[in-house]
Amino acid sequence: MEGAAIGGDFTLTGKDGKPVRYADFNGKYRIVYFGYTFCPDVCPLDLQNIAQGLKLFGKDHAEDAKIQPLFITIDPERDTPEVIGKYAANFGPSMIGLTGTPQQIAAVAKQWAVFFGKRDGGVPKDYLMDHSRAAYLMGPKGEPIALLPAEQNAKAVAAELEKWVH
Repeated sequence: MEGAAIGGDFTLTGKDGKPVRYADFNGKYRIVYFGYTFCPDVCPLDLQNIAQGLKLFGKDHAEDAKIQPLFITIDPERDTPEVIGKYAANFGPSMIGLTGTPQQIAAVAKQWAVFFGKRDGGVPKDYLMDHSRAAYLMGPKGEPIALLPAEQNAKAVAAELEKWVH
């Protein structure tokens, strides 16, 4: 992904309701994943693979402390700071969940080339969201490095981290 026009600084809201900036993690590699807490299948599986991949990578590398996983909701209507914080904690203590206003989320998603939209039909509070599926590995300066194979398994994620994180 070197040279790709993707990513960039943003300010969203963390679990405690306080602002969190992408730049707060300068000097660390970042894994950025967009999804939502009510996702019935894809998001929890991908986040589990990311978390377990980080754990596998960390067994042989002190560099795992230099990797910050970020989970950004595409469903800010339901994913309040408290909800996103509790959900992210299910995937390890280092996973940070972020939310914001619908306008903030739309702007960040555009910066990151993420597609999302509410699926028509269903009960008003039980809707599903369509969204793109990508786990971005970003470098210590915030630059795009690679897409992690979170849709595969933890070993694939760890192997990709092995290639890029130094």
